[in-house]
Amino acid sequence: MSAFSRRFGDPGRKRKGTPADLLIIGLGNPGPQFDGTRHNVGAAVVQELADRAGARLKKSKARALTAGVLMNDKRVVLSFPQTFMNNSGESVRLLVRGYGIQEANHIVIVHDELDLETGRLRLKEGGGLAGHNGLRSITQHIGTTEYVRLRIGIGRPPASQSGADYVLRRPGRAEKMELDAAVQRAADAVELMTEVGVDSAMATVNQRPKSI
Repeated sequence: MSAFSRRFGDPGRKRKGTPADLLIIGLGNPGPQFDGTRHNVGAAVVQELADRAGARLKKSKARALTAGVLMNDKRVVLSFPQTFMNNSGESVRLLVRGYGIQEANHIVIVHDELDLETGRLRLKEGGGLAGHNGLRSITQHIGTTEYVRLRIGIGRPPASQSGADYVLRRPGRAEKMELDAAVQRAADAVELMTEVGVDSAMATVNQRPKSI
């Protein structure tokens, strides 16, 4: 049994309902002033998945907007933490407990990535934090890095602009089109995961050109 399972898989703990098969968490900052910013592309993917399923994200006790949907006969919880990005782990820990997640690789974090060119997707299980404060908070609160990450490239800022300023700004028209397309492909990637599993989806997503 993994350390994560020992921490969150207490067999004596009673909970209502059937545990979720997957917890999909899109990172971002809450509030309309952050909609459309580079840092909120993960949240945009969760919203897209909810729209495709005809579901509405609603406030939950886990300090998040959530919706339960079925994808390829899998019970999937979509979530956008309403903590700010740097405190995402507070919400994720509550979501993990509330939805009975007992394996870290049943958690998929969708987030922006400075180290990938704009629009590029990368799917991986585990790994480092690459300086991402949302991932750092999640790791601190659930005690592992072995969750799945779906990374959406936003590229590096110009030398004249700080990273913090860059991620909190909205992109220009051409870049927005690239990121909007990436959000659609990222939603496709999540749906593919529920159909074929993470490993098989990884092989497809990571080899696919960003223009497709």
